[in-house]
Amino acid sequence: MLRLYFITISGLLMNHCIAQYTWKLEKEKNGISVYLADVPGADFKAIKVECVLTGTYSKLLSILSNVPKFSNWIYRTKSSRLLKQNTSLDFIYYAETEMPWPVSNRDEVIHIRVRTDSLPKFVTITGTGEPNLVPTIPGKVRVTHYKASWKVTMPTPHSIRINYLLEFDPGGSIPAWLANSFAEKGPYETFVNLAEQLKK
Repeated sequence: MLRLYFITISGLLMNHCIAQYTWKLEKEKNGISVYLADVPGADFKAIKVECVLTGTYSKLLSILSNVPKFSNWIYRTKSSRLLKQNTSLDFIYYAETEMPWPVSNRDEVIHIRVRTDSLPKFVTITGTGEPNLVPTIPGKVRVTHYKASWKVTMPTPHSIRINYLLEFDPGGSIPAWLANSFAEKGPYETFVNLAEQLKK
């Protein structure tokens, strides 16, 4: 990031975001820990996932850059497509998230940026919502607030440690039970699926 500079700034910003929350452990299973926290002034929960998975940087980045295959592992992703490829580590994609009837499906436009140091000792990934890049689609609710941060290290040559933070406002009117289900089940299922993808 102007390499190390941007990594340092991204790491500091992520740590600052994490520090402002009071985390509560919601689920801990198969080496995956999911935490939730209230977001001041918002109706949605912040989500944090910590885990160590079998894999490597290159395998993880291969999965994250294979946009059409997101439905294989990201919870309730119905479809996804690449919109713009700035570089192999900087791209924008569109995705539709399937919601149970009668709730409308959500869609989002996300800008992914991947940064590594020169060694690399760690990888920082950020996902930022860009809701205005694509016109809204009738029958779908556009996600207007999306912020995700990944900090990934390799404690061993064949394992990756992930610290993941997400702020995601699904927008519109969603029953409390459904919002809670997405916050509690979604992150865990996503990382279980990611662990399986990393083994392939």
